[in-house]
Amino acid sequence: MATYARLPGSVALITLQNPPVNALSAAVRQGIVDTVQRALKDPKVTSVVICGQNGKFCGGADIREFAGPMLGPPLVPMIHAIEAVDKPVAAAIEGVALGGGLELALGCHYRIAHSKALLGLPEVTLGLLPGAGGSQRLPRLIGLTAALDLITTGRHISAAEALKLGILDQVTDNNVVDQAVEFVRSVAGQPLDSRRLSTLPCPCPPDVDSLLDKAMVKVRQRSRGALAPVACVQALMAAASLPYTQGMEKERDLLTTLFNSGQARALQYAFFSQRVVGKWSLPSGASWDNSAARTISKAAVIGLGTMGRGIVVALALTGISVVAVETQEKQLAEASQAVPAMLQREAGRRSLATPPGVISFSSNLQDVSEVELVIEAVFEDMSLKLQVFRHMTSVCRPGTLLCSNTSGLDIDQLAAVTQSPGLVVGMHFFAPAHVMKLLEVVYGPRSSPEAVATAMQLGKRMGKVSVAVGNCPGFVGNRMLKPYLEQANFLLEEGATPQQVDEVLEEFGFPMGVFRMSDLSGLDVGWRIRKEAGLTGPGVESTRTRQGRRYSPLPDQVCEAGRLGQKTGRGWYQYDGPGGRVARSDPWVHIFLEAYRAEHGLVARSIAPEEILERCLYALINEGFNILQDAMAAGPEDIDAIYVFGYGWPRHHGGPMFHAGQVGLGRILERLQHHHHNHPDVPHLKPSTLLRRLVAVGSPPVQKWREFINKERVHSQL
Repeated sequence: MATYARLPGSVALITLQNPPVNALSAAVRQGIVDTVQRALKDPKVTSVVICGQNGKFCGGADIREFAGPMLGPPLVPMIHAIEAVDKPVAAAIEGVALGGGLELALGCHYRIAHSKALLGLPEVTLGLLPGAGGSQRLPRLIGLTAALDLITTGRHISAAEALKLGILDQVTDNNVVDQAVEFVRSVAGQPLDSRRLSTLPCPCPPDVDSLLDKAMVKVRQRSRGALAPVACVQALMAAASLPYTQGMEKERDLLTTLFNSGQARALQYAFFSQRVVGKWSLPSGASWDNSAARTISKAAVIGLGTMGRGIVVALALTGISVVAVETQEKQLAEASQAVPAMLQREAGRRSLATPPGVISFSSNLQDVSEVELVIEAVFEDMSLKLQVFRHMTSVCRPGTLLCSNTSGLDIDQLAAVTQSPGLVVGMHFFAPAHVMKLLEVVYGPRSSPEAVATAMQLGKRMGKVSVAVGNCPGFVGNRMLKPYLEQANFLLEEGATPQQVDEVLEEFGFPMGVFRMSDLSGLDVGWRIRKEAGLTGPGVESTRTRQGRRYSPLPDQVCEAGRLGQKTGRGWYQYDGPGGRVARSDPWVHIFLEAYRAEHGLVARSIAPEEILERCLYALINEGFNILQDAMAAGPEDIDAIYVFGYGWPRHHGGPMFHAGQVGLGRILERLQHHHHNHPDVPHLKPSTLLRRLVAVGSPPVQKWREFINKERVHSQL
């Protein structure tokens, strides 16, 4: 709704009321229409201010309404009516003016904002474009170049940047409503023609065609198959070349196409998945709403390699004091120089509500004795981690939470050597830890709800998408990654090249294919894990079967040749030198693959892109169904959030489990059966029992899977 009040000095104050961000629901839109009409008809009102309740102007459309028929007055005519008012209308912006909220403000004649307000048109992140005139008014106000940047990226900008761009008329540190009221009183009676953005020409540079062509090329490269960024450029092309009315028609047509696309549904699903995973639950029945989290003010990180340094910065950015421990002198000296610089850069990039926490460096493990939470981030070696956990439990005071940053080792084994196994959880960060959004919080059967709640809450404080997952080899993300990597290696054996596989995956939308990703991460990481599992190394016969199943020794042999990826300048690709970033095809790899196939009696065949995509993605998806069946993830949204925020899954495909639903569960099942028939020695291609059951009950939509899984679990326990 929207309330109306007439203030002294003939100013009407319209206040949007729809907590928490005053989204433009049907009731709010109706309220705006009614109150604007009331102000227009009131002869005592000479000017109008529109503001939002509780320090928030407007967060945009109510996304919950997207699923059904649009009720209430449409947004576009409502904004046109505001712009046409013959009394000055000012938007008093506090908190946020995002999406439809900023479009509403652009329909006002003036815009006054608080210095801490954020503005933006983030519709592109939901698979849409600004559909209430934003793509037509904004370039008329600030020019094409600036509008292209804001609309195609969806980024939020500060009030200071918005003022510099010309979006705002004034910025204040004081009460923004009072400032706006005073401002509209001062301009009452002045002509408004130049303030109606729809009547203005779009300022275009002489090389406008070249500018837009280059923008389209850049957006296509960056979006990797996403439709919305391309449509945004098309809408801005219309703004540059067409009258406003025709530009609005183009905006409407593009929006209609996007709105009905699978990509928009995927991106909106990904948006809501973030909320779903925050409402975590454990098999024990403990959950986010019945488990109290501790507030951490002092923490420690043990191990200051690349990951440990990032974790220290991530903690300090929240205002937590951090004891950073590294027992190797050289590593400690390097970290004590690098970490403060990292913190300064990141703090400068963000607008921090509180000053960063104090970081103290130490080589003495005893110095963690007074902290409330410790995160172990040493080398991924179980014997070393056990040693650290034994020391932590003897040094830390009772009640200290002990966490491990392991990417897949057994949390229960670590907990078993402590005095309080209930206070042990995994906190699996992703590199770089102060930048990447994902945090897997790993619980074991003895992890207390309080420990899980505290880790989840701490992740939220750090700006992470925290997902609670069960304890199994690889947890969720890396467990699913294993069959994905396996299939890629098998495809090389059968005739594909690294470039061919990567091109197919990048065409799907991944930022980089599996082999480029492996080179970036370091091929020795997986090699070491395979050695520890007894799959390769001295005394292990170099066959294509290990532990009763098909195995590809290809990556082991690449490592044995000293090719560890970017760090050595050679891996699946060649680079300019150690640390190089530009991947180029390497003749050595092609010769190596030919020799390998000849050695094992394999005949290379032509492999279609469809087979590459199916075998890599469907094997990964199939393992996701197994994870849901094993209750290692509470629902498909958890898996999808992990893959979107941690593994580069293209957001416009929603996540692997959402994608399975879009493709059709029956189709996924049929293709897995086909590939398993052709490769019976690959267990990961055998369709999951849960997948079969979902198909048997009619392939319900992904939003219904959690309910189905829970019912199945209850029935199995009866």
